[in-house]
Amino acid sequence: MNAPAVEAVLLTDARLVGAARAVDLLVRGGRIVAVGPAATADGPAGAAHVERIDLDGRTVVPGLWDAHTHMTQWALVRHRVDLSGASSAAEAVAIVARRLAEEPPPQGVALVGHGFRDALWPDVPTAELLDAAVGQTPVVLVSADLHTGWLSSAGLRFVGAGKGSAGVLREGEWMPFTAAIDHVPDAVADTWVDEAAHAAAARGVVGVVDYELADNLDVWRRRMAQRESALRVRAGVWEAYLDRVVGEELATGDVIVGTDGLLAQGPLKVITDGSLNSRTAFCVTPYPDLTGDGSCGVLSIPPELLVPLLRYAHAHGLTCAVHAIGDTANTLALDAFATTGARGSIEHAQLLDPADIPRFAALGIVASVQPEHAMDDRDVADRHWAGRTDRAFMYRTLVEAGVTLVLGSDAPVAPLDPWIAIDAGVTRARDGREPWHPEQRIDLRTALASSTDGHPLALAAGGPADLAVLDVDPDDQVGAPGGLRAMPVAGTMLAGRWTHRVF
Repeated sequence: MNAPAVEAVLLTDARLVGAARAVDLLVRGGRIVAVGPAATADGPAGAAHVERIDLDGRTVVPGLWDAHTHMTQWALVRHRVDLSGASSAAEAVAIVARRLAEEPPPQGVALVGHGFRDALWPDVPTAELLDAAVGQTPVVLVSADLHTGWLSSAGLRFVGAGKGSAGVLREGEWMPFTAAIDHVPDAVADTWVDEAAHAAAARGVVGVVDYELADNLDVWRRRMAQRESALRVRAGVWEAYLDRVVGEELATGDVIVGTDGLLAQGPLKVITDGSLNSRTAFCVTPYPDLTGDGSCGVLSIPPELLVPLLRYAHAHGLTCAVHAIGDTANTLALDAFATTGARGSIEHAQLLDPADIPRFAALGIVASVQPEHAMDDRDVADRHWAGRTDRAFMYRTLVEAGVTLVLGSDAPVAPLDPWIAIDAGVTRARDGREPWHPEQRIDLRTALASSTDGHPLALAAGGPADLAVLDVDPDDQVGAPGGLRAMPVAGTMLAGRWTHRVF
């Protein structure tokens, strides 16, 4: 005789963050239906079979979200040459040369690397430097912030950049060529993204906001039609695809039919300036080593274009996610939100005019930040934003002003692992160094709450059964070897089904 089908799960002996006593959680139909001491194990009379799982005192928190990802880019980077450890152009070239000798790409395929940060290098990256080591092999190296490409002469020809370049392309010169190296067959990309999604689930992640520079709605519809997704996804939309979303009458948050409720329309994504490492974030004060028109950075979308774009999106029910890193860029983004009445977030918000902080709260604009960027960029900021770093990555100041904070990675700029972001936000330290501007540290509860898509840490009946099961209490991990970065995740549940489980 067959066993009865499992239609509910009872998680027993679970600890909630900050709670003194263990509780049981009853999950049915993708939602939490009861929380409490010995939650009604068999449910109401006539309930279906209940599977009991003893958590043995493990801590349960709402499933974690990464509020800013580029999922295809992240999946690709997991298969590319890692240049994040290079401290000079010469060292980066040596890494590329070793990879080329050990694992050359097929004929006609470029060798792609990712993760270099040249803002503090003692030497200058050039095509000539690469050519001497790689010959006629097309080599394309992408900076950690995605805003710069460093290419060999063959690499320039491969992407169609033409002659006359010194090999380094930034911002508008670079962005049109990213598609040439990012394109892989859909089947390959989808498989790699699925692998990356399961790796994220193993870190307690249940959802991401995807800002890949693509027709994200179409891409994720395809992916979810092919296989069961390990994540919820909010698909950001770029201006090039905006009219299609408007034509389908989709507003931000609308769930897409046929995706088991896992795909939803995301915000309009707009990039208004560059980045710190590329010295293109748009700032009031010029960069110390730059001269000419670009000395204060790059304003990609000026107010006369940004305002009507935000107004159009807002009129059709879309929130707006505006990339702004420099202080001037942030001021102009807030001005555009104020002028149009649009709602949404400023993505990154790295360097701020203190006068703008209360404007975030007054306008209801979310600060969508990536704390690991502060750890990656602390030395670059000390050099290129010298005298201004007291107003860089101002997380505590934003929280104390009543601004809603959400955390993300900007993967592949930082790894898609919320525990890294949480640790960076709480400690402002990494690699055994002293905390950088510790006055801007946020407390653990705030960091956790900023990573759970607005779901309260105190789990309650009625919420989605999107859960992360932790082997240790996060409070005990602060200051422990490895810190919160090493948080052991025993299980992840998405809509009541396990996407990761090791107990």
